[in-house]
Amino acid sequence: MNDYDKGIHAIWMRMKRTLGSFLKWSFSSAIIGIICGFLGTLFHLAVEYATDYRQENPYLLFFLPLIGLAIVKCYHLAHMENDGGTNIIISSIRSSEKIPFAMTPLIFIGTVLTHLFGGSSGREGAALQIGGSIGSALGPILHLKETEIHLLTMCGMSGMFAALFGTPIAATIFSMEVISVGVLYYVAFVPCIFSSLIAYGISIYFGIHPTFFSIDIIPEVSITSMLQVIILSALCAFVSMLFCIIMHNTTALYKKVFSNQYIRIFVGGCLIILLTLLVGNRNYNGAGMNIIQQAVHGNANSWAPWLKIIFTALTLGAGFKGGEIIPTLFIGATFGNVVGSVIGLDPCFAAAIGMIGLFCGVVNCPIASLFLSIELFGAQGILFFCVSSAVSYMLSGYYGLYSSQKIVYSKLRPHYININTK
Repeated sequence: MNDYDKGIHAIWMRMKRTLGSFLKWSFSSAIIGIICGFLGTLFHLAVEYATDYRQENPYLLFFLPLIGLAIVKCYHLAHMENDGGTNIIISSIRSSEKIPFAMTPLIFIGTVLTHLFGGSSGREGAALQIGGSIGSALGPILHLKETEIHLLTMCGMSGMFAALFGTPIAATIFSMEVISVGVLYYVAFVPCIFSSLIAYGISIYFGIHPTFFSIDIIPEVSITSMLQVIILSALCAFVSMLFCIIMHNTTALYKKVFSNQYIRIFVGGCLIILLTLLVGNRNYNGAGMNIIQQAVHGNANSWAPWLKIIFTALTLGAGFKGGEIIPTLFIGATFGNVVGSVIGLDPCFAAAIGMIGLFCGVVNCPIASLFLSIELFGAQGILFFCVSSAVSYMLSGYYGLYSSQKIVYSKLRPHYININTK
């Protein structure tokens, strides 16, 4: 074989490997996208039904401590007493750590019960756990290597997030970005976007409407409006640090005072009941999507962000199940609305900036935050949202909701640090 033939053969072999890899990941991501689409739709409907039923039957709140005991018992029966939640999913992608498939039914049922009986939690964190555990379980069935299973885990995260929230692009970038801050897993781009789009399409087919907020007033780009957004974003960064600190310390305090998981979750349920009665309304039970809608439309209580932080920390810290993303958006929307009124920024637009700023601060994902803003609010205010994501990312320090998340590169200078979030 002459040099020309060798060159042609090498080109053909590279094309063959590339096409083979593309087809393999197209097939694998389609499989998990279909599974996540159906399961995400079911999960969305279950949480929605639980929320509606709780609102129609307020007395269910008083059973929260007993339901907490049932949740702990289920995890004990599955030998998952020390469940690490989303942290297991994240750390498994960088290691050989196995994700137990039992996580899927347990977090599904636990989250629905937490919402049904009035705990303060979200659903996207649960979706990441469901999708990640499905991807991890499906990998060996598809005869994938260990490193390839990590990609399938990310596909599951993207698919469930997209099906549940209706933001396929943000779901894709989030899964690529959240694992190691400062490093984007580009190899996961095709499989994650494919699984996200398929899962998203299935959820749309079954009538799940994408989450979208209409903003009537977007300020003109000027020095004044940009400074207002920078100030609000900087404050969101500090609130995001406070939220992470309270979440982690509340969990640690619960464990220190109540070493027994059954006592811990029972006491946590009682505290939620007591706090709800003291507040005098049910605005801080469940996810609180209705309060987010109100904040984006200009109406928010100045105490709302702080009460939501307390309710969420007491709920999840005690061992109830769910996620932190919707509570984060709740806190950001109400905080932005209140601060916007003070600094002269339209409260509705400020609520949107607050949501993106706080989200970025707690997950350390500025690119995903930018795409989330486009899918939630449209692209008209993209320059403001881009600045908000950048400012919040830089000023939020090395804190995060997920302690297994790695900060690979410093936020302040071009320096390799490779530390876990606080």
